[in-house]
Amino acid sequence: MIKIKSAINRSLKIYQKYKEIINYLIVGVLTTVVSVASYTLFRIIIQKYMICTILSWIAAVLFAYFANRIFVFKSKDKKLLKEFINFLTCRLLTLGIEMFIMFILVDLLKINDIISKILVQFIIIVLNYVFSKLLVFKPKN
Repeated sequence: MIKIKSAINRSLKIYQKYKEIINYLIVGVLTTVVSVASYTLFRIIIQKYMICTILSWIAAVLFAYFANRIFVFKSKDKKLLKEFINFLTCRLLTLGIEMFIMFILVDLLKINDIISKILVQFIIIVLNYVFSKLLVFKPKN
């Protein structure tokens, strides 16, 4: 029983130390699930993978903005529209990167689009964290 309490205490200390990154990874995984699931659903009715990529991106961005604002960065910024526009701008940049990489993987390298979508998400999660941390949800002085 003591070992379990000790392990729990160590885990809580690690969580407190890396809380923002851990929360971001959780939200990133959930955002990826939203992105991949919506992409897969759109692919059932739409044949063009690029259109599906854009539609799944919209669903993921809306989810990600509110989840990051509330659970990760705990933003108190009253200028919600300005903050969302900054978030959207950064996500548009990563959308362009995502579409470029998808084009290379799917059209040039002939890798399955669903597999490509999942692989690309790892790069996008890292880029989105950096942009969110440095440009969108930066603490106000």
